[in-house]
Amino acid sequence: MSGQGGQGNQSTKGRDNLKEAYRSITQDHFPDTLEICFSNSGERQCLRFQRVTWRIDGQDMGLRYGENPDQEAALYKLVSGNLVLGEVESIHPERYLASDVELLQSGKHPGKINITDVDSALNILRYFQESPCTVIVKHNNPCGVALGGSLCESYQKAYMADRIAAFGGAVVVNRALDRETAELIAEQYCEVVAAPAFAEGVLDILGQRKNLRVMRIGNIRRLQEFVGTRTVDLKTLIDGGIIAQWSYAPRTLTVQDFLPAEATYQGREYRVVRKPTDPEARDLLFGWLVESGITSNSVIYVKDGVTVGIGTGEQDRVGVAEIARDKAYRKLADRICWLRYGKPYNLLAEGPEKRTVDDEVREQRGGLSGACMVSDAFFPFRDGVDVGIREGITAIIQPGGSDRDFEVIEACNEANVAMVFTGQRSFRH
Repeated sequence: MSGQGGQGNQSTKGRDNLKEAYRSITQDHFPDTLEICFSNSGERQCLRFQRVTWRIDGQDMGLRYGENPDQEAALYKLVSGNLVLGEVESIHPERYLASDVELLQSGKHPGKINITDVDSALNILRYFQESPCTVIVKHNNPCGVALGGSLCESYQKAYMADRIAAFGGAVVVNRALDRETAELIAEQYCEVVAAPAFAEGVLDILGQRKNLRVMRIGNIRRLQEFVGTRTVDLKTLIDGGIIAQWSYAPRTLTVQDFLPAEATYQGREYRVVRKPTDPEARDLLFGWLVESGITSNSVIYVKDGVTVGIGTGEQDRVGVAEIARDKAYRKLADRICWLRYGKPYNLLAEGPEKRTVDDEVREQRGGLSGACMVSDAFFPFRDGVDVGIREGITAIIQPGGSDRDFEVIEACNEANVAMVFTGQRSFRH
């Protein structure tokens, strides 16, 4: 018995230590400045960075920790230098976004994931400056993205797109945060709120959440200027090697950039018959630009400027189409249950209420009827698009380029589904 008791005490101590680790601040040993130089044939181009800290409780503090509490981490902002390789030029220094946020309320001050989640949201948000837009990100992938007639409407739609995943996420908006929207945000638990500005009284409302990080990023107002800008994306390998690539920039930025879905197979020409309607074209473009900020392999469904189902990071195309479909069904059930009964679907007891919700979700096909399907890479076989077609999607956007594009085109024509190509893959790893 004494041995078991000792193990129990050790287990309890381990749990306490883990909880303490999440509350602690890892003192990092990274230098104040960082320089990355590219040299070729005597020509030397250097990018110079300054370590970022915030004044919190009278102390200058950097990142709380990295991806885990036992990983030291540091945030750097680009302060000088320029890089031109061939015809591609890197973004100019001092155009700060996530690398130099103004921390208005720190709670637990930011860690690496808080910054990268905000950055992932900004990568999507930069394409939607004409309308109020909210992006909620968790673990570098959006939980919900929505346009709205007002900021409050966009937040409500983005939050209800996946209320469960949004728990503990980062909320980033492209308009000054108003009181109405702030009150809705304060009702939920999120880690970060970022906006270009905050209306009077908003910080008092958000202050009800003591651990919330509130960030002001003034350049969100100028996000459209970041469309098409490039940075050097560095990936460190296990042996210390590095892969350097230019960051991704989508070429399809308007509906006029859509390419016809057509292919040639064994001498025969194939072309999708039906063109997208104007509302479908708007959703296809919306979905394609959201897709650029999602981890591949991915398939998503969108409808009326809102994400309906998001499938990310899978190994096969048909599998991720099914995951996004299944999530759409679950999220719609939860949304109906929450709005109608004030409780999560998972807590709804078996009985008439649950059967009513289930029937409603089946009737709406998880909200996918009339939605658009978006894929970051081509469909190698028609089975992927068939997943969406069976649920009543009406339009598809994808890069095209598969040897079996003709199969996918045939599937669309059989179901009277519109489809366009972009001619550009949108992988993000």
